[in-house]
Amino acid sequence: MKQTIPTGRKGAWLAAASLFAVVGVWAALAYTGSVKPLFLPPPHKVFLSFGEMYNEGILFSYTWDSVYRVMVGWSLATVIGVPLGLLIATSRRASHMVAPVMEFARYLPVVALVPLTLLYFGIGDAQKFAIIFLGTFFQLVLMVADSVANVPGDLSRAAATLGANRMQTYRLVLFPGALPGIMDDLRITVGWAWTYLVVAELVAANSGLGYMILRAQRFLAIDRIFAGLIIIGVLGLLTDYLFKLLARIITPWSEKR
Repeated sequence: MKQTIPTGRKGAWLAAASLFAVVGVWAALAYTGSVKPLFLPPPHKVFLSFGEMYNEGILFSYTWDSVYRVMVGWSLATVIGVPLGLLIATSRRASHMVAPVMEFARYLPVVALVPLTLLYFGIGDAQKFAIIFLGTFFQLVLMVADSVANVPGDLSRAAATLGANRMQTYRLVLFPGALPGIMDDLRITVGWAWTYLVVAELVAANSGLGYMILRAQRFLAIDRIFAGLIIIGVLGLLTDYLFKLLARIITPWSEKR
């Protein structure tokens, strides 16, 4: 039986209803005393903490620091990873040489690499970029390779029959055919980038949302921990929405619209 995904106004109402349901359960647990404030602060205290952080001048500065680190580290992984994934998918020699390295590296726990990145890059932003790069690059390469490999081979053979050279096949057939899948790959990996950013900022940082969460944990400021998590979640939702919008604009031929 064919399933349909709610779109438009109906989808927006369903999304809002699910959000209000989560907030309602949170409020019920907190205000009835079912869960102690130490473990689950009331919603109003969390939202008051936003005002406190704004007055301290850290709300927007810490948020910007984290956004900057995510975008730089993830962009580096994208600039290198997308072409490399294309190469692996279209060259048997490159696949034999590079794919095993990617497969090996993607299983390395990024958290275990934090001490090495601190040794190599220090505690500045370069170390945060490195953690985000390592956490997204290897996975992205293999995901892009799979997206390109899923382009029907008949299209490439038809282009060759019509006289297209290798570069024209890349530009006119393979890349446009794989682009909807690549956009999904980028959307997924930028979400991972936020996870690895928090890992980096929890270990060595003096600003950023991860640093704010760690500092709040030391003083048992649970409301600020929740505030930091909400900010990261909202930024993730905005990023996801922007990617979906961008995908609709640059891939109007995609069936995923």
